[in-house]
Amino acid sequence: MRGSLAVMALLLGSAASARPNIVVLVADDWGFSDVGAFGGEMATPNIDALAGAGVRFSNFHVAGSCAPTRAMLQTGAPSHRAGLGNMPETIPPEHRGRPGYETEMSDRVTTIAERLRPAGYRTYFTGKWHLGHVPANLPTGRGYDRALALSQSGADNFANKPNLLLYDKADWTEDGKPAVLPKEFYSSRLIVDRMIEYLDGGDRGRPFLASVNFLANHIPVQAADSDIAAYRGRYAGGWTRLRHERRAGAIARGVMPAGTAMVRMGSTPDWDGLKPEQRAQRARAMEAYAAMATAMDREIGRLVAHLKASGQYEDTIFVFLSDNGGEAIDPMAQAFTRLNAQYLYDTRPQEQGRPGSLTAIGAGFASAVSSPLRGYKFSASEGGLRVPMIVAWPGNPAVAKGIVAGGFAHVVDVVPTLLAATGVPLVGALAGHDLMPMLAGAAGVRGAAESLGYELSGNAVLFRGDLKLVRNLPPYGNGNWALYDIVRDPGETRDLAGAMPAAFAAMQAEYARWAKREGVLAMPGEYSAPAQIRANAIDDLLWPRLQPVLMWAAGGLGLVIGGVVAWRRRRAQSPGGGTKKPPA
Repeated sequence: MRGSLAVMALLLGSAASARPNIVVLVADDWGFSDVGAFGGEMATPNIDALAGAGVRFSNFHVAGSCAPTRAMLQTGAPSHRAGLGNMPETIPPEHRGRPGYETEMSDRVTTIAERLRPAGYRTYFTGKWHLGHVPANLPTGRGYDRALALSQSGADNFANKPNLLLYDKADWTEDGKPAVLPKEFYSSRLIVDRMIEYLDGGDRGRPFLASVNFLANHIPVQAADSDIAAYRGRYAGGWTRLRHERRAGAIARGVMPAGTAMVRMGSTPDWDGLKPEQRAQRARAMEAYAAMATAMDREIGRLVAHLKASGQYEDTIFVFLSDNGGEAIDPMAQAFTRLNAQYLYDTRPQEQGRPGSLTAIGAGFASAVSSPLRGYKFSASEGGLRVPMIVAWPGNPAVAKGIVAGGFAHVVDVVPTLLAATGVPLVGALAGHDLMPMLAGAAGVRGAAESLGYELSGNAVLFRGDLKLVRNLPPYGNGNWALYDIVRDPGETRDLAGAMPAAFAAMQAEYARWAKREGVLAMPGEYSAPAQIRANAIDDLLWPRLQPVLMWAAGGLGLVIGGVVAWRRRRAQSPGGGTKKPPA
């Protein structure tokens, strides 16, 4: 009865404040336990404060990489329907442009900005977009009034430079046109500066939607020297120790059940087996990662303080989430990218995290930031898909402040939840559910028999009740299906396929029906996402760079050969120019 009354009170609260402001805060590549309120050791006091003022979702899922998650977050539609069944960096050539694989947001779906703007909302976007680069598919083409947007997966954080391993320029635009960035900036600060500028320049008599999308902590991991110095020596104990610390922290903060088991992933090297200089290099990368997260948290605090000072904080709904788990790919681990990086970046170990450097934490620390879960970004394991999510609504007394919501939730639920909070009518079907009852303490919003499918790069999932059917292709798995109870075993340590054969078979059949309905394509040959990133980078970036050089070299060689042939011909035709006869 108490739960029903709480839900009713929340709904009444929504009706009384039918037009709250909305701030959506998206972190990039943060693992499940990166936030202090989810068990992490990094300093995130401002995000933790939002957790204390709202609800932490401990069983919240996204896609295994950024663009598909962002498409679902913007639209409430499955990623294939939104045109992001795969993203430009990881799509095989055989799939590019086919239905569901357009690699840009499809006109089959509607963004939350396109829904809220006709209802009188001001709509603003800053930061990483990654959902299209042509004007019609930039934020201002999809419902946003103002937008400073990066169309790519990442860029340098201190200068208007691209990730040179993937792009030839940083594609920043403002209001659909090439952006003029400050000569000196830091990405997290720039993204919040511009959002505050937009908010202050708009009509205060109308509510707003502010979508704030950080580059932190995408590769290249970079932060100010002072922020890095604050973590000096913190990670000298290595990733295995940190993984155990994070597990204990997550349990202590109530976002993981007591006794949660965890596996040691085969991709995690033995810390003690590394050379001292290797350990120092890896620890320094993790220091930069933590520093970048803390710098982002500080900017969130600045935005929140601005809303408090302007009297808008109480009437604002805050949503914080990461777009996927920690990033395990290390560009320096591959000979080709290592050679390229040494040419394009300052790769000295002592420079990690600083301007001009290329820093990544690699698989070892990526497994730790998602602890106690298995896997990381790109995989369909919980470490790739389960991320921290917080919803706070300070001015609504019906929101149960500081609680943990353990029921299953998904990124497709965010749009219907926000539409319900604003009172904007839902036009057209959405794949998600309104999470409002969970903000008031309800256990969940899905029935035990309801299923939800997912696929990206051949890594596939079907969620149903407490069960998760999952398949990971190499290098993240062996391509076989497994079955886990992710409520009692979130670390995915006990495969239940043999113990529950009927459920295992039924869920495989249900996944096949879902995949057919959504137009999921089988991956070609020996596909793997990391290998495809390298192949696409070579095709899209390296070859265009080399082609003029090779053409110039071929042309030069042709001139040389032509010159030699002409010289020999002239010499043969000149008097005495032929072959001399031997003397008689």
